[in-house]
Amino acid sequence: MSVTLSKINASAATLTKNRTEGSVVPASGMCATCVDGCIGMCEIGKSAYRGHEVIYPQPFGVVTTAAEKTYPIDYSHFNIMGTAVGAHGIEADSDKAIFPAVDLEVTFGHDNGIKFCCPWGIPGIGSTNIAKNNWEGLAIGSALAGTGLTIGENVVGMDPEAVIKNGRVVDTVDLKRRVKLYKDHQHDGYGAIVVQANIEDTRLGVQEYAIEKLGVECVELKWGQGAKDIGGEVKIRELPKAQLLYERGYVILPNPTDPDVIRAFEQGAFKEFERHSRVGMVTEESFAKRVEELRSAGAKYVFLKTGAYRPADLARAVLFSSRYKIDLLTVDGAGGGTGMSPWRMMNEWGVPPVYLHSLLYEYSRRLADKGEYLPALAVAGGFAFEDQIFKGLALCAPFVKLVGMARAPIAAAMVGKTIGRTMDENQIPVYIERFGNSKNEIFVTASALRKELGDEEFEKLPTGALGLYTYYERLTQGLRQLMAGSRKFAMEYITRDDIAALTPEAAQVSGIRYIMEVDQGKVERILSS
Repeated sequence: MSVTLSKINASAATLTKNRTEGSVVPASGMCATCVDGCIGMCEIGKSAYRGHEVIYPQPFGVVTTAAEKTYPIDYSHFNIMGTAVGAHGIEADSDKAIFPAVDLEVTFGHDNGIKFCCPWGIPGIGSTNIAKNNWEGLAIGSALAGTGLTIGENVVGMDPEAVIKNGRVVDTVDLKRRVKLYKDHQHDGYGAIVVQANIEDTRLGVQEYAIEKLGVECVELKWGQGAKDIGGEVKIRELPKAQLLYERGYVILPNPTDPDVIRAFEQGAFKEFERHSRVGMVTEESFAKRVEELRSAGAKYVFLKTGAYRPADLARAVLFSSRYKIDLLTVDGAGGGTGMSPWRMMNEWGVPPVYLHSLLYEYSRRLADKGEYLPALAVAGGFAFEDQIFKGLALCAPFVKLVGMARAPIAAAMVGKTIGRTMDENQIPVYIERFGNSKNEIFVTASALRKELGDEEFEKLPTGALGLYTYYERLTQGLRQLMAGSRKFAMEYITRDDIAALTPEAAQVSGIRYIMEVDQGKVERILSS
């Protein structure tokens, strides 16, 4: 049976819609009857007068976006297997094997020197407005939760107050602020702040600066992400800033130094410039050289993040990470996005998460079977809730240590921030006000945090951080409940056998057993005893 997987020509992401929403051609997404005289509400129509602007999700700067495409197999095509027998990691005693006793702590790195309170982190949000405007909540919330946060690409290059001499950064405002917000709220050595770099960041010496001047221990090389196969992009609304970034070597469209372009911008013909990063050119030689440079500069841990590229690139990422003793490899499946990735690219490019993560397991297992070094693995691509986290950890067990999430934590921080604003304005929505009108009443984690931090420190917390911390609290309890149901009381005991494929197709792609074949040997022994 043929199934349409993509939604095309109209989306809330591009602020477009079909005139005949109930009658649309599956192949093109066009209205079945396209009428002369229509003002052009669909993506084709809007492109007729705004052109390339319609490539990107809108409105810029206040939205996060993710693909609407329905993949043939995703994590919902697996179910978690529970059992009524025994316990792993704790005594099989009903008074001891309770879900609050589940240990979610993970350690990784070449010396196991990195420790997280829970098995997830935010794998890289950089120079987009949505990241910058919510960084306070993301950094403080992540630090309080004892988990990781990665400062993504282009933060220094986009900072108009950064001081750059002879092509190298010597001082910053934004990067310093981001690192400090996290470090000032880090407790007991849990979590990590990571500084990522693309080709522009590398040329500017961003990671060396972060190591030497800001005391950052973890740095990450970036090959890509699940949202796009080009360099990062943002929109710029101010001509002077566009010209500054052009001078710093970024690709700016249209050219902000062209007199005709300047005149058109000033006359209102267009309102935004596009800033694009270059794409990297990966070779083993350059990879090995860069890893050595970072270690020589003082990096204690070196990570790699790769995206939804073709299988050969994933194989390179796994092999290079093994050969050069990378501490963490993050693999991000298609469909995600936190900023301004091209909308059609986000939907139609790359290897989807379950497919990519299944390949990751196979490649990792091959190296492990030969006794080769393997880094800790993190999987990313649309994770938001505890059941998805469990499935991601199980699919790539025992190699995976973490799940990467970005959009969901950003959403939690944004909601917390918005609640704080409504409190300040004495305009708390009825939906929220039913819980109370203060931080203590609205945020369910407030009393415990106040006790832990003390009144003075607690009162300084932004509500964005409370939103993220409270969302993480929900995930930790939810994950503990699922793990206890599977009788797994520590992260190391999760296995691929803890999930089952609901369709033969999902089983074929992942290598996870089809649900009707789970426990076949055990069943036979039980019934024959």
